[in-house]
Amino acid sequence: MTQDIKSTVREYILKEFLPGEDPAELMDTTPLVTGGILDSIATIKLVLFMEEQFGIKVEAHETDPEYLDTIASITQLIRSKQS
Repeated sequence: MTQDIKSTVREYILKEFLPGEDPAELMDTTPLVTGGILDSIATIKLVLFMEEQFGIKVEAHETDPEYLDTIASITQLIRSKQS
């Protein structure tokens, strides 16, 4: 389950925000927000994708880098919402 979430999120980020980049460069711990990959618009798009794809509701405070800065933290957020 966790692996499915990770791979779905990774594929989305690569397709939407890093087209043409080497997928191997995007690790579970790659900083997305603090590393400049996700700006505010990209973050909103990611949240909408997460809500639609996984049937969850992301609260306003959960859009902070603390929750969305890495694929690992995004996966953890989605899992906590699903349980």
